[in-house]
Amino acid sequence: MANTYTKSISGAKLAKLSFLAICIYSYCHSSAMAADDIQFNTDVLDVKDKANIDLSQFSKRGYIMPGNYTFKIKINQNELEEQDVSVYAAENDSKDSKVCLTPETVKKLGFKEGMEQKFTLWHQNQCVDITALKGVEVHPDLSAGVLTISVPQAYVEYTDDNWVPSSMWDDGVPGLLADYNLNAQAHQSERGSNENTLSGNGTFGANLGPWRARADWQTNYEDQSGDEEGNSGQKKWTWSRIYLYRALTSIKAKLTLGEDYLNSDLFDSFRFAGASVVSDDNMLPPNLRGYAPEVTGVAKTNAKVTISQQGRVIYETQVAAGPFAIQDLNNAVSGTLDVRVQEQDGSEQNYKVSTANIPYLTRPGSVRYKLFAGKPTSYDHKADGETFGSGEFSWGISNGWSLYGGMVASGKYVSLAAGLGRDLMALGALAFDVTRSDAKLEDEHRSGQSYRVSYSKRFDDTGSQVTFAGYRFSEKDYMSFNDYLAYTSSHDDFMQSKEMYTMTFSQDFKSLGVSAYLNYSHQTYWNNPAEDRYSLSVSRYFDIGKWKNISSSLTAYRNKFNGENDDGMYVSLSIPWGDSGSLSYNGSMNADSNSHNLAYYDHLKNGDNYRISAGGSEDGGSMSGYYDHSADVADITANVDYQQNQYTSEGLSLRGGMTATTHGAALHRSNSMGGTRVMVDTGDAADIPVQGYGDTSRTNMFGKTVVTDVGNYSKNSLSIDINDLPDNAEASASVVQATLTEGAIGYRKFNVVAGLKAMAIIRLADGTFPPFGASVQNADKQEVGIVNDEGQTYLSGLKPGAKLNVSWDGEVQCAVTVPEKLTGLSQNGNLLLPCQH
Repeated sequence: MANTYTKSISGAKLAKLSFLAICIYSYCHSSAMAADDIQFNTDVLDVKDKANIDLSQFSKRGYIMPGNYTFKIKINQNELEEQDVSVYAAENDSKDSKVCLTPETVKKLGFKEGMEQKFTLWHQNQCVDITALKGVEVHPDLSAGVLTISVPQAYVEYTDDNWVPSSMWDDGVPGLLADYNLNAQAHQSERGSNENTLSGNGTFGANLGPWRARADWQTNYEDQSGDEEGNSGQKKWTWSRIYLYRALTSIKAKLTLGEDYLNSDLFDSFRFAGASVVSDDNMLPPNLRGYAPEVTGVAKTNAKVTISQQGRVIYETQVAAGPFAIQDLNNAVSGTLDVRVQEQDGSEQNYKVSTANIPYLTRPGSVRYKLFAGKPTSYDHKADGETFGSGEFSWGISNGWSLYGGMVASGKYVSLAAGLGRDLMALGALAFDVTRSDAKLEDEHRSGQSYRVSYSKRFDDTGSQVTFAGYRFSEKDYMSFNDYLAYTSSHDDFMQSKEMYTMTFSQDFKSLGVSAYLNYSHQTYWNNPAEDRYSLSVSRYFDIGKWKNISSSLTAYRNKFNGENDDGMYVSLSIPWGDSGSLSYNGSMNADSNSHNLAYYDHLKNGDNYRISAGGSEDGGSMSGYYDHSADVADITANVDYQQNQYTSEGLSLRGGMTATTHGAALHRSNSMGGTRVMVDTGDAADIPVQGYGDTSRTNMFGKTVVTDVGNYSKNSLSIDINDLPDNAEASASVVQATLTEGAIGYRKFNVVAGLKAMAIIRLADGTFPPFGASVQNADKQEVGIVNDEGQTYLSGLKPGAKLNVSWDGEVQCAVTVPEKLTGLSQNGNLLLPCQH
């Protein structure tokens, strides 16, 4: 059907362009022209019936017929969510119109305190006239669905390219969400035993206003066959955490109710049920925010990496063989993390990663704080100790000094901490603190002290970064609150920490194209063997003849646990091959075996990537494959491994979610479990490509998609790829913005007109035509055409049976109905549409 009008469309575009050119010419050469009252010289128009012309919609700058409209509000470089806006006739000119901004809307525009006193009210005091403030301008654009407000920067709160004031933050719309991460593995041994496992974790949630309800879950299923006991199966489902939270934007803090973990910079983390109020760095401009921890390691084969804290899985993924770095953990995670790397050959690596922060410094005059209260709980949600209270703070005393401290207290336990942080400017940043604990046990009273020093420095001139993330020495009788809880619940000896320090060092040698990264952590106990973890990585990019951007890396590590060393080394060399592929060699050496592999990696045009490899070791030959596909409804990863005379294994990972609101629902990829997202609506236009900061997603059959790669409290831009639109769709605007509070379900609608395009002749009942310049709008008040001479109109977004309104003289005069089969053609090949009153 679209081909029926192909020839007419090109002519229609020319007609529309000619009309616009004439309007601009008439504007520039009008006999009388004022700033807001434009008179057109219609004598220059090549129109047969010059008495039948209506350019009233162009005679008033920004004129819109009175009524209710949906606009996206844009103030300077920032945007607010789409909302309903009323347009009324101007009080001093019935032929003009004016946008009504309610007091609630004006509060979101980010004006400084005191500016509201200069505004005036109109329309029975229901609307605010912000243009009473000198320099403020309001420009509605009905065709684009945008209300643009221009305000001098001196009148509004501080903003930058990535951050907007809290008055512009969006709590999103009410809705439900369900995010999941599933990992399935099948392992077949050459000895005849089979093992199938299915594990997963995820979050169910509900949003209402600023409140977020979340329930985290994890599950595990194992089935083994071929062993002496025959078939066996284990199933486990656990609700790991249930809680409520909301943003307290006025004090830049987050309130949490329910099950939580003590997220402290001074004390060990533990699980509890109660309440917390924590100042949130994410509500500050980006350059003042904290950091998210990074977990690194080396996988000997395709492996599953599980990161947990006190039994709760917070991250799980499958990685390819070789070094890996997980950098997308939630920046609210703190304390010690347990890392488990499950290899395809059945072996495991287990180690701990400390997320101790860099020196606890605060900007001058600012105070950061954390308050907690409740009862400690075990992993099965049972109370595991007395009611406790905890608080900590950091105060920026001056430009260089920060004072910080805190306390944890319960019935028979108290711990106090105090410290100083110093910005040494060119020498880096340093912090020192002392913590004292007093614990009344059944048979004794223990008290002791723990000392900690932290240091960090970035050397820009040399490209070096040093982070001495914490040296801590604890006396033998010092007990953290975690130690106290463990002792009182089991009356057994606990692992008494003695010394702990973590250090990272990175260095870029730009002239050589070499980068180096060193990580070292050391932990000793009063009653257990020491634990150590070393890791050194060196990488280099170089060229050899016609081969460009060759990369090489060497990673060596040692893990020492229970008096045993796990040493290993990983070597890789990668050469670009073809337009998007690479050919690589990988070698892995450890105490158990040595392996060597050749691999080919390629990134496909659709965004998928894959890796195939073959190699060998002392145990025989091996083959493996890895494929990653980013679908609209989920991220899908598949892998397969074969080890000669030992095993064959297959793995599949699915990571996605579902979000439902009153505007619709969609399946989608998932970024952070239960985290912030934006539902994008393109009306009834399906298969529209929408992009955030990751891969493109396409709207489903209902015109909905959900973008999850967005940040909290920072400006996010979502865009339509106008070069990849379906033939039957047009977008008047291709970019929208959203600044969302944590966990919000944002909603943004693109002004997309979907349907067929055609030239039509609109004819009135008496045989005449609507005036030249009349506007044609669909049911959503989107302008889909402008009437030219003798009723000729280029229309877009045509749908069989749809009703289109034709307006002139400031109001709707008649309506046309698009034929069901679009077969009513006039003799010149144009669609004939009668316009009925």
